[in-house]
Amino acid sequence: MLSDEQLLRYNRQILLHDFDVAGQERLQASTALVVGLGGLGCPAALYLAAAGVGRLLLADGDRVELGNLQRQIAHRTADIGCNKAESVAASIRELNPEVCLEVIPRALDEASLPGVVSRADLVVDATDNYPIRFALNRACIAAAVPLVSAAAVRSEGQIALFDPVRGGPCYRCLYSEEGEVTALSCSESGVLAPVVGVVGSLQAMEALKVLAGFGEPLRSHLLVLDLRSMEIHRLALLPRSDCPDCGHLQG
Repeated sequence: MLSDEQLLRYNRQILLHDFDVAGQERLQASTALVVGLGGLGCPAALYLAAAGVGRLLLADGDRVELGNLQRQIAHRTADIGCNKAESVAASIRELNPEVCLEVIPRALDEASLPGVVSRADLVVDATDNYPIRFALNRACIAAAVPLVSAAAVRSEGQIALFDPVRGGPCYRCLYSEEGEVTALSCSESGVLAPVVGVVGSLQAMEALKVLAGFGEPLRSHLLVLDLRSMEIHRLALLPRSDCPDCGHLQG
C-alpha cells in the first residue's frame, strides 16, 4: 500500500493507465543491482531511485577523479577521491531517502558475482570492463536474472536486454570473449558527455519496464544510436545454439 506521500512523489508515472499504482508497487518491491557507477551507471541509478525502485545494490571499486566529472553526473567536485558507489549512494539519499541502498565499494569478480546477482530482480551492466561483462552474463543466466547491458563511446551508444532463460539471446551470443581486446574505450576514444546520459537513461527505462511490467522491453533486440547524426536503429538478435553460456537453453 502506497502512502499519501508516495502517491504524491510518484503521481506522474502512476497517472499512466498501463503503469498505475500496481506498477509502482511492483517497483517498490523490487531490487536492482547496478554494476559500475560511472558515465552510464550514474544516470541509470539516479533514475531508478527517483522512480521508486525499492532497493538498489550499488557496486563499484573505483574512486572519483576530476576527469570523471565531465559526464558522471551523480558525482561532485567534493567527491573526488571518494569511492564511486558511496558517492552515488549519497546523491540518491538526497534525491529519494526512502530507497533502501546497499553499497558494495569493491570490484566484483567471477567468484563474488553469483552471490550478489542472486539477490537482485534485475542487473544493470554499466561497466567498462569486458571480462566482468562476460562474467555478469554467466551469473545472470545461472540466477535467471534479466540483464540490461549498454555501452557508449564517442557519439555512439547501444543497449539491449538479455534474458535467455525467458527467451532470446544472451550477451555472449552477440559478442565473443575473443573480441574483447578490440573493444573501444572512452579513455582512448573519447565520449561526448550527454551520450552516456542518454544511454544510461535508456538503461533505466528498460529496467523500469521489466520491473514494473510496463511497455515492451528490448528483448531479442539491440538498439544502436549515433547521436552525432541522431540515427537510431533497432536490430533483431537471435540466440546462438552453440553459445557456450546459454546454448543449453536453446532447444
